[in-house]
Amino acid sequence: MSVLCIFSRACIVAQFFYFSKAHQMTDHSNSRRGFLKKTTGASAVLVAGGILPQFSARSYASIMGANEKIKISVMGVNSRGTALAKNFASQDNCEVIHICDVDSRAIANCLLAVEERQTIKAKGYPDFRKSLESDEVDILVIAAPDHWHAPASLLAMQAGKHVYVEKPCSHNPKEGEMLVEAAERYGKVVQMGNQRRSWPNVMEGIEGIKNGVIGRVYFGKGWYSNNRPSIGIGKETAVPDWLDWDLWQGPAPRRNFKDNLIHYNWHWHWHWGTGEALNNGTHMIDLLRWGMAVDYPFKVSSNGGRYRYQDDWETPDTQVINLDFKQGLSMSWEGRSCNGKNIEGSAVGVMFYGENGSMLIPGGDSYTIFDLDGKVVKEARANREVDSRNLTNPAEQLDALHITNMFDAISNGTKLHADIDSGHKSTLLVQLGNIAQRVGRSLDIDPDNGHIVQDVEAEKFWSRSYEKGWEMTL
Repeated sequence: MSVLCIFSRACIVAQFFYFSKAHQMTDHSNSRRGFLKKTTGASAVLVAGGILPQFSARSYASIMGANEKIKISVMGVNSRGTALAKNFASQDNCEVIHICDVDSRAIANCLLAVEERQTIKAKGYPDFRKSLESDEVDILVIAAPDHWHAPASLLAMQAGKHVYVEKPCSHNPKEGEMLVEAAERYGKVVQMGNQRRSWPNVMEGIEGIKNGVIGRVYFGKGWYSNNRPSIGIGKETAVPDWLDWDLWQGPAPRRNFKDNLIHYNWHWHWHWGTGEALNNGTHMIDLLRWGMAVDYPFKVSSNGGRYRYQDDWETPDTQVINLDFKQGLSMSWEGRSCNGKNIEGSAVGVMFYGENGSMLIPGGDSYTIFDLDGKVVKEARANREVDSRNLTNPAEQLDALHITNMFDAISNGTKLHADIDSGHKSTLLVQLGNIAQRVGRSLDIDPDNGHIVQDVEAEKFWSRSYEKGWEMTL
């Protein structure tokens, strides 16, 4: 080992202990985030220059961040939230310290799951707002129902926290616009759960599209298919003792509890959910918008309905959304909740069509390029399997890349892969499709800002009414 290398490593270790000592002499709540930046930067140098020989990468990372790891609070942990909590807890420079849910059973189960991934014990909170009062929390992770995504994100930013919010980022367009403004006003990092933006092969494929690998792209299509069963006709009944129904509804105007809503079927009710279009279509529309480098369309239409069963399901189970752009291109999304026939061999995916060929990005981290005759020109295969119909955790290792991208943004100012501005734009496109579906006609859109043009009925869906006292206010 060279003298220079030994000297460099010694300086780095000395720098770390200097930061530690300085940190102890300052107010904890005011210095944590600055300390995180310094120690994370030192860790990055260590990775680049090699670690001390007596330590593994994992053990050294633990030493570097033993007392000053990024602290996480997770809101909504019945299913997807638990998967996220486990994923965050698995990261070396992170600790999940709070688990929040209105379902006491979900808290208990998630606490046990997180204990398997980290050494510290997290605390449970029925009301996430109590968690936000803690100076220890750096990031609020939101996997609650859709009607909570934007209000919880705003409350977190106003409490001084960064936000990781699952898609869609909002229940309606107005909320999305407010989040974009709030992130800038409060200076917080807000990452939306468009995890594919951090998957290596998907990133490579999109870069190829932008570099003209299939020539000028003029059409893209996305899809999702599944075999979801009927949700039946719910009955109004007493609220279970394990559920805080009032807090579950939160910002949404109050309705009586039904026995077929919790914990998943709220997706198919406009009052709380956003249908399959935003539940899964957001991912695919985001890939299309990303690859085709567009923001807002000038015309949007939607066809479909609730066809398969006669039950309480309100949103379409069959839907085709079409979006036209001034740049001379179009995209569409097809959703089939109750007929799982694959398209292009995958339950979920996108296809880009260009002058010289096409590119398929299916559900996993892979892509295939075809010439105009359908012959395979190039294929990038995934190193990890992805189960696109897994409702809870389809791609944990790949999604960890999205999490670490957010950590890098907080600690080092790295550009987010899915910031709230891009997240809102992709969410908005699908929301416009749902609005067109609900009014039963195509919409004219201002391509400069995405707003609906001269349609009073459609504009009523731009925002929503809130339970008194729960209004979103910047």
